[in-house]
Amino acid sequence: MSTENINIGEAELEIMKVVWKANEPIGSTAIGKAVEGKGWKRTTIATFLARLVEKGALSAERRGKAWYYTPLISAKEYKKSQVKHLIKNLFDGSAQNLVASLFEEESFSEQDIKELRAIFEDKEG
Repeated sequence: MSTENINIGEAELEIMKVVWKANEPIGSTAIGKAVEGKGWKRTTIATFLARLVEKGALSAERRGKAWYYTPLISAKEYKKSQVKHLIKNLFDGSAQNLVASLFEEESFSEQDIKELRAIFEDKEG
C-alpha cells in the first residue's frame, strides 16, 4: 500500500509518533504509558491501534497475552506523502506557492534562512 493512501488522524498520529520513536516492536502497554497524558482510555488506544493496522500503517503481533506493534511506514515516508498531498490539494500542485506562503506567514531567523539556503544549494549541486 502506498503511503499516499494512508490517512492518519491527529490522535492516531500521536500513537504513530510513539511507535516510530521506539525503533523496535512496542507493546500496547508501553504505548498506553507514553500517551497517558492524553487522558485516553485503554479501549480508545486499542481502537486507534486497530485502525492503524487496518490502514496499513502498523503491523500487529501477539506475544503471549500482549500485542506488539511495528510501523509499516517510516515517519519520513509519511511526512513526505503528507507534504505532497498538501502541495497538490492546497497549493494547486505548486511547491513554489507553498514556500511563498511560508515566507509570507512566518518570521524566519537568520539561522533558519541559512539552513534553508543550504538545503536549496545542496539540491542544486
